[in-house]
Amino acid sequence: ESGYCRGLWRQPRRAARRYRWPVPAMPAAGRFHLGAAMPEHTQQQLVYVVDDDQGMLDSTVWLFESMGLKALPFTNGQTFLDACDPAAAACVLLDVRMPGMGGLAVQDAMRERGIGLPVIFVSAHADVPIVVRAFRGGAVDFIEKPYNEQLLLDSVQRALNQGPVHPASCAQEVQHRLERLTPRERDIVLPLVQGFSNREIAEQLGVSVKTVDLYRSRVMKRMQADSLPALVGMLVGLGVIDPFTLQPLRDLRVS
Repeated sequence: ESGYCRGLWRQPRRAARRYRWPVPAMPAAGRFHLGAAMPEHTQQQLVYVVDDDQGMLDSTVWLFESMGLKALPFTNGQTFLDACDPAAAACVLLDVRMPGMGGLAVQDAMRERGIGLPVIFVSAHADVPIVVRAFRGGAVDFIEKPYNEQLLLDSVQRALNQGPVHPASCAQEVQHRLERLTPRERDIVLPLVQGFSNREIAEQLGVSVKTVDLYRSRVMKRMQADSLPALVGMLVGLGVIDPFTLQPLRDLRVS
């Protein structure tokens, strides 16, 4: 039912997973598709790729260039920071774990330097505290390695069209989504993120499993969460639940 046990994180059995902070949805007609030419107006858009794994770096740069995007590779965070142009029409694909300056430290340095380029994190070793800290720092996406190429391209497209990131406005958008949930939808949010199964939630609320399935689907859609970890990250980022115990820090039923 859920991707993790109550209070204990467990990796699901799938190739890639995304933890996404709010990014404006783009029309399907404008998506970057594998094997398709890039629209002319995006030819000068840039992706900074920062990863100490040379093989992964090369393959990722090749993917972007094959789609008509300009990609600049860096094997360490400091070199990227020294070369980064804050005014560029760009986004940053940033590995979490690197020797010396890790991805989260690079994100902090970007903020200190006033670099507001959208950041997409990638990592083969994601856990809740890392994901939460990344989102709180303004990351627009968090993708686990090995990633699906089309999923990565979709994420980069959103980031490039979004422009500079302001964490406060992102948090405000998520808060608005939460406030727009109906009372019954809010009732299932807490047990949902705590890892209770649909059957257990149904027993708690005195409704059918089918009803919980319906409200669960609505919650994920209204919150624009692709996965339960994504929903957890949003609520932790808002200070609604504790990141370690997943216990509520405030009443979800109060707007």
